[in-house]
Amino acid sequence: MTQTLNAPPELHEHVMLEHRRRPIIRSAARGAIAAMAMSGLRRLTGSLGMLPATPPESVLERTAPTAFHRVPVRLRPAAVELVHWTYGAVGGAAFGLLPRGLRRRPWAGPVYGVLAWTAFEAGLAPALGLHRGHGAAARLALLADHVLYGVVVAASPWPHEDR
Repeated sequence: MTQTLNAPPELHEHVMLEHRRRPIIRSAARGAIAAMAMSGLRRLTGSLGMLPATPPESVLERTAPTAFHRVPVRLRPAAVELVHWTYGAVGGAAFGLLPRGLRRRPWAGPVYGVLAWTAFEAGLAPALGLHRGHGAAARLALLADHVLYGVVVAASPWPHEDR
């Protein structure tokens, strides 16, 4: 630490910038991992008949139908997953932007997941005409996987570094 304080100001500034970026990058990585965990839970809820179609697939079909249908049928599930993981990474990075004191609260992750679900349910889904005819089971399944998302995003494998 003494070396950093005696270092030229531009080096100190670089170190501080890296220190601020670290939680965002790590949260983005956890966001992608959280989206992967959500995909697993969605596979289960879909197999149980609770969720007829996944939101990433529905969103792609509504927002980019031409691009989506250009993807060969056998590769569409992979494209949907990659897009979902990207959404997850962006959401994770946004979590990393939150103040450190807020991110370290035990309830922060689940609340973040519920807020993400609420934004989807109240904003994106109605705007795109999604969920028409979906019942309470589908909404409950989506709420559960978003809570899981928040728990994973907030879990830090590097607690001494991120928090």
